Amino acid sequence: MTEKKLEVEIQVIIHATEDSQKIFDSFKQVFDVDEDDFTTQKLQGHYDNPIALVNGKIKKKKAVSFVKNLISNIPKKDIDEMVDDLENRCDGSGLYMRISKQSLVEGKVEPALDDPIKLKIYTPIYSQKDILRTYSEILTSTS
Repeated sequence: MTEKKLEVEIQVIIHATEDSQKIFDSFKQVFDVDEDDFTTQKLQGHYDNPIALVNGKIKKKKAVSFVKNLISNIPKKDIDEMVDDLENRCDGSGLYMRISKQSLVEGKVEPALDDPIKLKIYTPIYSQKDILRTYSEILTSTS
């Protein structure tokens, strides 16, 4: 992967029935992201059940490493689908992805729609026409 200025924003909703430590441990194991890289906001759900909104933002070398690990752990067929759908996944200079919380706890990285970990990968792109090419290169650089 060419060395680009990257930032990654991570958002996870952890429900009362889920073990937050398992999720933090999984981020450390798969992506080498520490619990200290996250902030946690305690909220109440629809039925007054406690939930935690967990946000993280990583930059520079740690973000580059995160993206390399992310891409190398996603099956090639899923990467190909993402590349084909880049127009719907990019907004501004950001690429949006959702990965499975359950799979991450199992040490795998898989796309997900239901109850996902939300990721935004950002790199400065000054020309809108370069967005799809830039993120296509990022997604295919290690697959």
